[in-house]
Amino acid sequence: MKPDAAYNPDPHAHPGLHAVAVVEAVKGTLAILAATGLEILGPAPLQHAIELLIARFQLGPAHGAMAWLASAINPGSLHLAAAAVLFYGIVHLVEAWGLWRAKAWASWLGCLTAAAYLPFDVYALFRHRGWLSLVIVAINLLVVWVLARDLLKRRR
Repeated sequence: MKPDAAYNPDPHAHPGLHAVAVVEAVKGTLAILAATGLEILGPAPLQHAIELLIARFQLGPAHGAMAWLASAINPGSLHLAAAAVLFYGIVHLVEAWGLWRAKAWASWLGCLTAAAYLPFDVYALFRHRGWLSLVIVAINLLVVWVLARDLLKRRR
């Protein structure tokens, strides 16, 4: 497909893509740091933190979601969680690189993943009304709009 003369492939001509790329790079970096932290800390500090939460909020230590979580934390599950978070971080860093370079595949990836979060964000907005939920929905809508606009410009 021949690119249209009206679409400027120069990534510097698309500051919205750069803004989204920075957000994605930050998310990716934080996820990789979290995965690294999970591997370095191991299961013992996490189990201790959950036990402190159970005591602090006077939850039943033998039943409930927090008790299940404390019992589910083991080296195998921790490695699996760290691998999933690492994969998430790498995907976001690759997406950030692609958006910074104004790659069409990165706009597709970002638009689809951001749109996939929207139903959960809207649900959270109605379930937990507040300015933070509203800001999250607004940012996600803005990201979808910027990336969809980029894709539409490429198509013309």
